[in-house]
Amino acid sequence: MSAPRTMTGTPLPVVLAGARGHGRRHVDNIRRLAAKGLVRLAGICELTPLTEDEFGGELPEQSTDLGALLDSTGARAAVICTPIPTHTALALTAAERGVHLLLEKPPAPSYAAFRRMADGVAAAGVACQIGFQSLGSHAVPAIRDLIAEGAVGRVTGIGGAGAWVRPEAYFRRAPWAGRRRLDGADVVDGALTNPLAHAVATALALAGSTRAEDVAGIETELLRANDIESDDTSCVRVTTVQGGSVTVAATLCAERADEPYVVVHGTSGRITFWYKQDRVLLQRADHGPEELRFDRTDLLENLVAHLRDGTELLVTPDDTGAFMQVVEAIRTAPDPEPLPDDAWRRVPGEDRRVVPGIDALVAAAADRLCLYSELGAPWARPAHHHLPEEVSTR
Repeated sequence: MSAPRTMTGTPLPVVLAGARGHGRRHVDNIRRLAAKGLVRLAGICELTPLTEDEFGGELPEQSTDLGALLDSTGARAAVICTPIPTHTALALTAAERGVHLLLEKPPAPSYAAFRRMADGVAAAGVACQIGFQSLGSHAVPAIRDLIAEGAVGRVTGIGGAGAWVRPEAYFRRAPWAGRRRLDGADVVDGALTNPLAHAVATALALAGSTRAEDVAGIETELLRANDIESDDTSCVRVTTVQGGSVTVAATLCAERADEPYVVVHGTSGRITFWYKQDRVLLQRADHGPEELRFDRTDLLENLVAHLRDGTELLVTPDDTGAFMQVVEAIRTAPDPEPLPDDAWRRVPGEDRRVVPGIDALVAAAADRLCLYSELGAPWARPAHHHLPEEVSTR
């Protein structure tokens, strides 16, 4: 898509929808870019207005109505960091006004809602960046180059591992947290679709299979130790149309929090990418291990560059189509199985549940490209298989 040209030389007026919770990071980032003269925070959309103390300074215009706020401020871009079920409607509200978008991940709670959003944005001719910040890492194209050069031989599969710790309060932080549905609407919160969604999206990116039509089949195993609807301990294996395999395992009930990573397995080596740290370890036959560090491009800054001079967007909606096929497979799978009482324990004084042995299982899944049931986890049921419906290839 050619860049929709906008003003140059003056700060881009931006409205932020959702300034609390994760939205605080967007507030900080907008301030950082404002200091560089790139953007101006023109308004904040929140159901409960922020106070100056909470915001940490003089507030811009506020409203509970995004459309009205975009109209009154003349904003040219919107950052949407609101509950998952609201993403599609708010994105279309902005697109209909010709307002460009940075839309937080996951972009939608279902493939149908994603398609409505992506098609509406395309029809409106606005730029839309999806907030998979890991895909702004300069490590991603560098690893793809290493793969293309045959640095680790023929790729035999890509694994992903995320072993995180979350207190039980995490699932009470918002009405939609830990839910698959809320008031009849899809939410599809869960370890693979929200907190560790980057592991899935990054693994698919390294596989060169980011579009919806790149997915041939998906297997899911969804479980939960916490008293929630969604999964907190899960794994997925995506078979690509090219014949490759992407297997990602995740838990929010780890014994110890660890850095999530993606690993490319080759016939003569492997490449491990700790995507939150922009750190890469290259291990290959007849070479010593090489550790590489990379910078990353901020996604809002990339959107501004796209609007100013046509710089290519890093994460378009179509670039997240394969990830959304995974979301759809999880949405349509049977509800997550509760783990048996003897498979988890509470950590005294920490308000959290742990699945003993899960850290090793997550690592083994990424290493061996196996699902929990194939690794012999006694509480795992055989995978649920999902075949993607035919997709639009506009």
